[in-house]
Order: sequence, then C-alpha cells, then structure tokens
Amino acid sequence: MSQNNVHTDPSAIGAMEEAASHEHLKVAPDGSVVGYKASRTLRLRVELMRQLRRRRTQLMLGLLVLLPIVLVISFEIGQSNPNRRQGGFVDLATASAPNFVVFALFVSGTFLLPMIVAIFFGDTIASEASWSSLKYLLAMPIPRNRLIRQKAIASGILSMFALLLLPTVSLLIGIIWYGAGEAVSPTGDAVSFSDGVMAIYAATIYIAINLLWVAALALFLSVSTDAPLGAVGGTVLVAIISQILDQITALEDLRNYLPTHYAFAWSDLISTDIDWSEMTRGAFSAVCFAAFFAFLAVRRFTRKDVTS
Repeated sequence: MSQNNVHTDPSAIGAMEEAASHEHLKVAPDGSVVGYKASRTLRLRVELMRQLRRRRTQLMLGLLVLLPIVLVISFEIGQSNPNRRQGGFVDLATASAPNFVVFALFVSGTFLLPMIVAIFFGDTIASEASWSSLKYLLAMPIPRNRLIRQKAIASGILSMFALLLLPTVSLLIGIIWYGAGEAVSPTGDAVSFSDGVMAIYAATIYIAINLLWVAALALFLSVSTDAPLGAVGGTVLVAIISQILDQITALEDLRNYLPTHYAFAWSDLISTDIDWSEMTRGAFSAVCFAAFFAFLAVRRFTRKDVTS
C-alpha cells in the first residue's frame, strides 16, 4: 500500500506560529472578547437581503402581483356588470377600483394572506435548523434573544410589504379596468374614491394586526421543530380549524374567543358611519393571542438544546 505524504512549508508554519504568538485576545469581565458587540451580529439589512434572495420569497411576492390580474381576467371571461350598485363583495367587485381591492382582500383573507405570514415566520428559524446552520449562527456568537428578534423583525417587514403589495397592485389594476369611482358597500353606502383608498389601507393595517397571532404561532412552531413545512402547515391548519369552528352557530358566544372570528371586521370601514367596536375587539384578541404565542416562542428558543 502506498502512503500519501502531506508536504508543508516549514517557513510558512513558522511564520504562522510567530504571528499567533504576538496575538493576544483581551477578555472582558463577562467573558467576551474585547471589541465584540452583539449589536454587530446578524444585521437586519443582511437578513432582509438574504430573505429577499430566496426563491420562496420571490414566488410569493410574484403571486400577489399576479392575483389581481387573474381576477380581472376571470371577470372579463365571465359576465359582470360594472354598473352594479348592490349585492355582496363579489357582486360589487367590478363597480370601481376600491371595490375591486376590497374583493381581492376578501378572497385572499381566508387562506392566502394567513399562509404567507405563516411561511415568513414559520420558515425563519426552522429552515436554519433543517440546513444545520442554526448552531453555527449561535456559535458566532449571536445571542439567542437577538437572533429570534432579528428573524422576527425581518419576517414582519416582509409580511407587511406583502400585505401592502396586494391592495396597491389591485388598486392600480382596478383604476385601469374599472375606473376611480366610489366605493360601494354591501349595505348600499357609497364613499368617495379618496375616502375609499384611505379605508382600504386602514383595512390593510387592521389585517396586519389581526394576523399577529398567526405570526407568533408560526414563530413558536418554528423554534419547536426542525421541519419548516411542519411549522407552516401547523399554523395554517390551526387557522383553518378556527375558521371552521367559527361557522358553527351552535357555539354561540364561544366563537368570539376564536382568533379568526374578527378576521373580516375591516369591512365596516367601507361605510359612511364606521362601527369600530368589532375591529377593536378583533385587534385586542389578536394582540393577546400574539403575546401568548410570542412568549412561548422566546421561552422555548432560549431554553432549547440546539444541535442542528
């Protein structure tokens, strides 16, 4: 058998040993190396750019841009009356650009928007664990509290951008196809175009607040498993079950405690006399659920034995 010999340069090794002998690391009282700052680790800009370069982010944002186009094509292929002034969200979708945006938010609010938020938050930690890179991030060292915070902030920014992208694209396409007319509600109220646009973005902000519980639950599941699909799928499954239970009238007032019960309370904004009570309850419910799941996520991650 032949033996492979590793040839080294003695002079190079000597130079490395000499350089190492002159290198003295100073240690702070807390055990960290002098000059180390936790705030310099996992910069938010770096994490955002990293997430934006991922294929799943690009596909989801592309889907949100494509959805309004698909809806317009569907209405053009089918039979719709652009002058309709009464009916439900579907009947009023082609009445004006604001109504088209309301319809886009309505059809996407049940599944698509919660799924997108669940993907951004559920994939953020679990994907690092599935790639076996989470332990290296913590060894850099990045404090655990900072890592989960930076990941959550980046996911929140991307989620908010996605939530704003859908109504913005829908509004532009709606103006082109259906004109900048009044926003008509199913109750027959009509508000001006400018007030309708303000109501649309107010509704988007409410939707973002209402989906906080989805984000927090997805984050909790993300730190609890190494499977990103498990975290995302578990969150979406809980949202679907909550929506199903909300349809069971036999539960009566118990439905008020479901996280999805007030998901469409924003529809009251398309009115001349806005009722804020449902949206207030919905926002309070979402914040309470979000605070509970966020607490569980942080507690779980700071105590978890990370091996992947």
